[in-house]
Amino acid sequence: MNYIKGKIRNTIYYNEDNGYVVALFRVKDTNDEEAKEYLNKTITVTGNLTEVKIDLNIILYGEFVNNEKFGKQYRFTRFEIDKPTTKEAIIEFLASNFIASCGEKTAKKIVDYYGEETLDKIKESKDNLLCIEGMSESKAEKIYNSLINFSKSSDIILEFQNLGFTIEECSKIYNRFKDRILEIKNEDFYDIKELIDFKRVDSIYMQNYGDNDIRTDACIIEAMELLTSSLGDTYSFTEEIIIYLQKEFNIYLEEEILEEKLANLVDQGKVIQENKRYYLKKYYEAESNIARNLKIIDSMPLTKISALEEKLANLEKRLGITYNDDQKNAIISALNNNVTIISGGPGTGKTTIINAIVALYKEEYRLSPYDIMETIALLAPTGRASKKMAMSTNLPAYTIHRYLKWNKDRNNFFYNEENKTPHKLIIVDEVSMIDVSLFYALLSGININVKLILVGDTFQLPSVGPGYVLNDLISSDLFNYAPLNIIYRQSSNSYIPYLAKEIKNVDLSEDFLTKKDDFAFFQTPASDIKKTIEEIIQISRKKNIDEKSMQVLVPMYKGENGIDNLNVILQNIYNPSKRSKAEIIYGDVIYRENDKVLQLVNDLDHNVFNGDIGYIESIVANKIKINFDGNVVVYEKKDLKQIKHAYAITIHKSQGSEFDHVIFPVCHNYYKMLYNKLVYTGVSRAKKSLTMVGEVQSFVNAVKNNYANNRKTSLKEKLLQVYNV
Repeated sequence: MNYIKGKIRNTIYYNEDNGYVVALFRVKDTNDEEAKEYLNKTITVTGNLTEVKIDLNIILYGEFVNNEKFGKQYRFTRFEIDKPTTKEAIIEFLASNFIASCGEKTAKKIVDYYGEETLDKIKESKDNLLCIEGMSESKAEKIYNSLINFSKSSDIILEFQNLGFTIEECSKIYNRFKDRILEIKNEDFYDIKELIDFKRVDSIYMQNYGDNDIRTDACIIEAMELLTSSLGDTYSFTEEIIIYLQKEFNIYLEEEILEEKLANLVDQGKVIQENKRYYLKKYYEAESNIARNLKIIDSMPLTKISALEEKLANLEKRLGITYNDDQKNAIISALNNNVTIISGGPGTGKTTIINAIVALYKEEYRLSPYDIMETIALLAPTGRASKKMAMSTNLPAYTIHRYLKWNKDRNNFFYNEENKTPHKLIIVDEVSMIDVSLFYALLSGININVKLILVGDTFQLPSVGPGYVLNDLISSDLFNYAPLNIIYRQSSNSYIPYLAKEIKNVDLSEDFLTKKDDFAFFQTPASDIKKTIEEIIQISRKKNIDEKSMQVLVPMYKGENGIDNLNVILQNIYNPSKRSKAEIIYGDVIYRENDKVLQLVNDLDHNVFNGDIGYIESIVANKIKINFDGNVVVYEKKDLKQIKHAYAITIHKSQGSEFDHVIFPVCHNYYKMLYNKLVYTGVSRAKKSLTMVGEVQSFVNAVKNNYANNRKTSLKEKLLQVYNV
């Protein structure tokens, strides 16, 4: 393989997470004919290094490429430390800034004594340095420790490369597990799944260590993870684990053998057993601690606002609003209890209630703008939901991750059991989207002297992660609960909130196909859905309804009428190719300037979150600038796995958002994803108009399909236990 030898003289760019570097490199030797003209000259190199060490002799394996903007570069795919072998090279290395307390004079003495075996002798024992004239104990220890630490990183990286990991993967592994890297390699190999897909880690383990008990235990844990993520359960039964082990990893275990292995995992503290239920430790602890923390908050002394009904009446006069009895009960009881749950469907006034609670609290405690920031926290699980909350209240609102100061690298929160947030009134919206892990993190990080108000819609899709938090809290019947049932009609012929209620009650009215001010159902066979959506979009554009106010919501990505196909069609309508628009190809997808895109993962560093929608501002030299409501984030080409086109998105990704106009296709092709709560959630995303396209019978069948209600959770039981009910 072609190589160049030399030293990095300067770093242009370095990413500490994956080790990607752009650097200036001085070439001293090469076997590459093309590189020979650059001997003793400086060139630009790109690739992945665990650490950038200026002036260290290294060997880079790769080839020259032409970059559109920066010209000729040497792209390397592998590197090695060029270990010094001659006496002169060893002296130069020992005298460099990589080795503490060893100048050129000392280095020469050591090499004169040990010759070309110098480095091996030092690594063998620091006592070997004490043979050198003038060498002190402390100096010998510094030289020895420097050499050991220097050698460790390059040697271990080479070991991981030899196992089968790419240099980029090695960089991630080393940078994450630096302090316990040998432990990872020799004992906790499967912990690498925190960074790299489990199946790849498993494949590399099998190639190097074979199929053994360590692998089986790791696959049992992963099977339980897959079960919880796919079903939303917080615990599993042995028969389910057996099926997933066979399906995902080709591991066939009798129930008795599996129970023995699970017993060992219980002894190791990785799994918790309760009767016939098996929990991953983190989900058992999450449910148990949610119950404990809520009991503590709920048991704190109550602080009530006196004459609250009179103050609410005055607020009604000032704002020109008349609250119904359900709303009054929700407002008053929320301000006079420690834990309150408010639940209602679209059009029932949840936002109106939040505004009233905040207004009365501010007035009662005479809060200045600074006091409000220190006293009241408005939270939601997604970026779009928090932005919607901020716009409706004119107060700052945060995602829960941002509020608790999530550290992406360590996957933990700054605010936790040991370090609490100061706020005394916390309102959390869209609680149906919150899983047990996130709710546990929230309760761990907030002060126990707090009024906690949880707002949501029990009939929306449950959280993507395990748990059924909102429903379990309500069904426990332990907390102040204020349901909202009255719908406020937007016009005499409006229908969206009523359709949502009919879906919820599995009781569609006879005229649900009749066109309304805000609703229409275009009946068409599955084969014509794409064409019909195109026609609706073209008509809507003539009414000045653009892609920013129009959202297509689709149950699935794949298939003839899936999101992937529809996005290609919609991109060509809303943002067709032009010479003036730069484009970039990622896989089989073309992104171009002005495209509407969806963020798929949380990125706290750049304040952009899963479900956020933005627009591509520019594409220059593989740098893509995306504007998320004024927050401009720059992506490299390799980062494009974090986004998708957003002309059409899944209903799951739409949760926590509202759109002025929604097109919702429905047909038998989506049968795997057509069920009551999904249809309800999609319908309730529309504010001004909802247009359904497709097969009426598929829609009716979906309304009748209630399978999503069957999550296995034990939060309710744990709440009843801590309350001694």
